[in-house]
Amino acid sequence: MSVNHRLEEQGEGEEKDNVVVEGSGPDIELHALEKPDGPECNGTTGTRHRAAARKCLYFTCCQSQSVEESAQQGSPPAKEKREWIWLGLCYVLLSCLFFSVTSLLVKKIKGIHSLEISWFRCLFQCVLSWPCIIYNELDMLGPKGQRILVWLRGILGASAMMLIFYAIQQMSMADATVILISNPVFVSIFAWIFLKEKCNWLYPIFLVFTLTGVILIARPPFIFGYNISGSGVDYKNRIKGTAAAFGGAICAALTLIVIRKMGKSVNYLISIWSYSLTGLVLCAIAISFANEWKLPNCGLDRAFIILIGVFGMGGQIFLTKALQIEKAGPVALMKTTEVPMAFILQYLFLHYIPTWWSLGGALCVTVSTIGVAIQKWHSATKKIKAHHFVV
Repeated sequence: MSVNHRLEEQGEGEEKDNVVVEGSGPDIELHALEKPDGPECNGTTGTRHRAAARKCLYFTCCQSQSVEESAQQGSPPAKEKREWIWLGLCYVLLSCLFFSVTSLLVKKIKGIHSLEISWFRCLFQCVLSWPCIIYNELDMLGPKGQRILVWLRGILGASAMMLIFYAIQQMSMADATVILISNPVFVSIFAWIFLKEKCNWLYPIFLVFTLTGVILIARPPFIFGYNISGSGVDYKNRIKGTAAAFGGAICAALTLIVIRKMGKSVNYLISIWSYSLTGLVLCAIAISFANEWKLPNCGLDRAFIILIGVFGMGGQIFLTKALQIEKAGPVALMKTTEVPMAFILQYLFLHYIPTWWSLGGALCVTVSTIGVAIQKWHSATKKIKAHHFVV
């Protein structure tokens, strides 16, 4: 009986403490203001009191929640709602669809240089992401210690966008997409060089497959001759587009290396913001240097430019959300669906029938990309199993 009596007294004391803390607003505020400056107390620069007020509100909510939980100790806890198992892969499919539609719109716009289209896309992404950053009170320069990587990511990402848009205008949309989708092979090579990650013996084979696919798509005349089917008189544009797409794939791979180096310490909104703002500046300099400024035509061209910014940002958001809840291996596998989407959209809206050389190159690049994704997935699964076995 003495033990039960003591437990009852202890429960009553805890309940009184909770009620007193919840009701004494000034005491909570004073307690929050007297906390030392740290990652939880500091907000944006010069807003210490606002950060303290947010801490006060958060502390009050936590205390009221603890009171409600203590009042419901007799009832069984509610089951946590589980996410749908295919949600991450659905996000990847949506991102592939958005990026494919973006490429189609770039191809449909006539009379405007790809650099100016890139500038408009960055402009709309800045307009869309800036209010979100202000609302979440994020540092626009990025967290301290990561700012160099944040803006390096912006430079590389913007360079990849400009190169791939140029490639889409110079060659087949599907062929440019195929070359860009080969970036996982280069990611593995660059991770071995810059991040000292292990390089599997299969990676050189995948690289050879990728380069073979790029050659089949480009069909350079010094290898295939000038009279090959599908070459025509535009072989110079196709070579320039292939070189731009290949450079875009390398820049995209380096961008992923930088993002992996940053880890989860940088909010995805800051990543999109740095990419958009950097692209806005770089595109403006390049357009001014090339003297390619031109007002878009009224009608569909202006609507397409707006949709490019909207779909481009939507694709990035869905891809980021997919990587947050799904492993990189399945995401890389699902990203290859962007290739058939590009071929289908190209056939339906541009009435372009790909050659057998393009299909063969697409097959080589897709096989190498799938091979890298499967190998990465297998290695990650083995590490997880080994860790559970040791534990």
